[in-house]
Amino acid sequence: MSGATPCVLLVEDEPAQREVLRYNLGSEGYDVVVASTGDEALILLEEVGPDLVLLDWMLPGVSGIEICRRIKARKETRTIPVIMLSARSEEVDRVRGLETGADDYMVKPFSVSELMARIRTQLRRIRPTAVGQVLEYQDITLDGESHRVTRAGETVKLGPTEFRLLGTLMEKPGRVWSRERLLDRVWGRDVYVDTRTVDVHVGRLRKALCKGGGEDPVRTVRGTGYSIG
Repeated sequence: MSGATPCVLLVEDEPAQREVLRYNLGSEGYDVVVASTGDEALILLEEVGPDLVLLDWMLPGVSGIEICRRIKARKETRTIPVIMLSARSEEVDRVRGLETGADDYMVKPFSVSELMARIRTQLRRIRPTAVGQVLEYQDITLDGESHRVTRAGETVKLGPTEFRLLGTLMEKPGRVWSRERLLDRVWGRDVYVDTRTVDVHVGRLRKALCKGGGEDPVRTVRGTGYSIG
């Protein structure tokens, strides 16, 4: 699994609907993790740390509304976008879903292409490099679509890993990323890489960014990890 590929947790108990969504998400290039019950979803939420949750309201066991409430109540998961899917079309139900913390709400039956557009919108907010956005921090510019980085107008040559590493750090300047979280995001959850590998690649990134002069923008937070800014 590529760390640059957004991961979607799909929570849907109806098999036919689940397979249609799984297929379409896969076709869009997302990593898809599937749960058919609320309890299973809560376990996967901890294990996988998805970038977005596609959540059916009516589930056996723990309801979608309750799962959404728990996601938004925890500091570790509250920034994960939740798109709620429901056959309930009344305004009161939509309002309840959004007030519980859902970032978006779609009524069944819905257009799959519209759903994919809404997923892209949510991911653009939290994972701009994954959807080809341009990021800027001080004099550094990263173009996610052309895979080009410049500093003070000069091209910075980076390998694919350093590019993903810089993109992750630039998504949220000031946020401190642990080595373990960087491993998940940059290398992928299925790949076993020693945490010291992160230090090696951060060193390469720093060297490339500072080659033409200028201060080192990557900050080491002792005992925790790294941040930019």
